[in-house]
Amino acid sequence: MSSENSLSPSGRESAPESKPERLYKVAFDLPDKTADWAHASAERLWTGKTFVKMEVQVRNTPFYVKGIAFGDIVRVRADHERREFVFEEFVSESGHSTVRVIIKDDDAGDMVDAMLRSFDCSWEIDTTGYLWAIDVPPHVDYASMRVALLDVVNEGKIGIEEGALASAHRDGLGLPESDR
Repeated sequence: MSSENSLSPSGRESAPESKPERLYKVAFDLPDKTADWAHASAERLWTGKTFVKMEVQVRNTPFYVKGIAFGDIVRVRADHERREFVFEEFVSESGHSTVRVIIKDDDAGDMVDAMLRSFDCSWEIDTTGYLWAIDVPPHVDYASMRVALLDVVNEGKIGIEEGALASAHRDGLGLPESDR
């Protein structure tokens, strides 16, 4: 019996355990104004393969890129000069939204953490600890979450940016269709 395969209770050989998915970084070039603020010309996001050649699924939440959320499908191209894959165009949305928070008051971090947990969101925090990239899953009542976030904004403790709103979240706010 090999280490990859094992015998099932019936004595038959079972399929090998699935290997962890291989992820790839894709560069998303930033507009000049964002690049200046981010101190980078591109943001590199993790992606996973799809069944369509040169289309990938985004696997993390962007800090700077607008119009992209976790799970979205994007088309990429190989940039041989840069030796990396580069974002070419948006293909389809996942239903997730991207919201960014800037912590302006050191006491706000714990409050925002608790709020995001209550709405069942996940997030990443940049190295400064002040910029948070929040993934809002499709099942979240974003209208309620937005009201809660705006209450903290009105207290001057945080700033927010809606980097990419999924159709269902936008519809829940009564917003018109947009370019994401």
